[in-house]
Amino acid sequence: MSQVQAPALPEHQTSAPHPEHDEPGARAPVREAWPPRPGSSGAWPPVQHAPGRRSPVQSVPGPGAPGRTSPRDGLGRAAPWPAPAVFGRRILVVGADAGDGLSNQLRRHGHTCTGAAHGGAALQAYGSADLVLLDLELPDLDGLEVCRAIRSVSRVPLIIVTSRESEIDCVLGLQAGADDYVTRPFGIRELMARIEAVMRRVQWQPAAAAGPAQEILRHGRLRIDVGSREVSVDGAPVTLTRKEFDLLCLLAQHPDTVVSRRQLLQQVWGDSWSRRTVDTHVSSVRGKLGDPGWIVTVRGVGFRLGTV
Repeated sequence: MSQVQAPALPEHQTSAPHPEHDEPGARAPVREAWPPRPGSSGAWPPVQHAPGRRSPVQSVPGPGAPGRTSPRDGLGRAAPWPAPAVFGRRILVVGADAGDGLSNQLRRHGHTCTGAAHGGAALQAYGSADLVLLDLELPDLDGLEVCRAIRSVSRVPLIIVTSRESEIDCVLGLQAGADDYVTRPFGIRELMARIEAVMRRVQWQPAAAAGPAQEILRHGRLRIDVGSREVSVDGAPVTLTRKEFDLLCLLAQHPDTVVSRRQLLQQVWGDSWSRRTVDTHVSSVRGKLGDPGWIVTVRGVGFRLGTV
């Protein structure tokens, strides 16, 4: 009887017994019978990286966040983390919130907070602040009076934070010079968004105000100094808030044109407020100029500058 011959071994497999399997009949390791992986150096399993060298599938710590990781791309490069938002506002918190959780929450969002429990202390501290959060309920002074006093000598951004939620209180607060009015209860994310919105509007200036020919605007008895942001009627100074000045300046730059509410919202408030906001500020400017005829309402369209 003829003996069955064993099949020939593949060319890439040697017939010599493996040093670890030198007993008769022991099988060679499977890895030696497999062909090399395409594109590899022939070693299988893949060669381990040297100590300290990262594999393309590893992660690297993200900047500024110990323990966080950022996935690497196919070439082994770390995907960059988004640049962190820069806040660093110096915020003066006036009222009952000066020493409680609100200040701590603002600090956790990167702000520097200073507290003033009384209105008198606020009037001494607002000068070094980037923004003021003012409660209307103060133990020594009325919050609206504090707001008016600050606004009469400073254009520091000011947000009223209060429990008074009636419409008339909101109107009085805005007329006193506040840039925004927030009622309790509110979420910290809403407050943060409002702070950033106010700070964005602070940096905005009317585009036409930059030209030298537009520095002094005259309209009858009305005089507007765009550079110093001063307004006078018959030589008597008129104190306006930042938004009131921007509104009046925009109308004065187009004295024979009706400016729509939409345009006022876009150029003065950044299109983030309501129709009632425009009407409230128009009413306030009319009162401060001493005659409602200075701003004429064109029903269904908007407003234009009048002559008194």
